[in-house]
Amino acid sequence: MANDRNVWVVGSKDGWKVKREGASRASSAHRTQAEAWTEARKLAQQSRGEAFLQGLDGRIRERNSFGNDPHSRRG
Repeated sequence: MANDRNVWVVGSKDGWKVKREGASRASSAHRTQAEAWTEARKLAQQSRGEAFLQGLDGRIRERNSFGNDPHSRRG
């Protein structure tokens, strides 16, 4: 089951696309990987999900998660 809070950056013939997990269409398209990664992190942070940067070889190059950190406790 797809988690629509997760956001992926994937390479394409036109550049780099930002896509929510499970979506059939990209949320946005960018000329550079850096621009796409910035947008993906912003969307993932807003939805308290994870951002994944997938390289052209299909491997996950970077991953950021937002909103799932446990509260600190005094020890």
